[in-house]
Amino acid sequence: MTNTRLDHQIILNIVEQGSKVLDLGCGDGSLLHLLKENKKCSGTGIEIDEKAIYECMAKGLSVSHGDIDSSLADYSDKRFDYVILCESLQQVLNPKRVILESLRIGKKAIVGIPNFCMLTARFQLFFQGRVPVTKELPFQWYDTPNLRFLSLKDFRSFCDKNGLTIIKETGIPNNFLSRLAPNLFAEIGIYLLEKR
Repeated sequence: MTNTRLDHQIILNIVEQGSKVLDLGCGDGSLLHLLKENKKCSGTGIEIDEKAIYECMAKGLSVSHGDIDSSLADYSDKRFDYVILCESLQQVLNPKRVILESLRIGKKAIVGIPNFCMLTARFQLFFQGRVPVTKELPFQWYDTPNLRFLSLKDFRSFCDKNGLTIIKETGIPNNFLSRLAPNLFAEIGIYLLEKR
């Protein structure tokens, strides 16, 4: 697990052994595979990219071809222990509906978001006068898949206004500075949520 992404390691530590999970925007299935192998989780993913779906299938994972915005209505209430949105929320058309639906079909949701207001991005915007490009936000303005640009502070406010309890919040990198002022120093925020 030494080459495992840090956000995946954090999620692996959150999810309980033997849980049933749904990974929204699961990509190549790396996180689902980790959960299956290390936590004996059962679950499935939803992915829109056909190439990524083939990679999931090669790993022996169950995955549905679909769009996150329109694929959740068919699932019954509390069908999953965890619904995971790891860095896919900023790419959906209706993030509020997706989060609320995730907490309808899942007992808890794990949401990972890139922080568009981290200090390095602010410096680039202020001193260079250009849209920031960082390791975690590697796209130019014209080729980004991101539709939403949010900060960790924005996300906390959203949760409060929509009756969502943040059980756990972890900033990446998980160091003193990102714990002290996550909205300034964390590149990514990982949230464990439940509905009040």
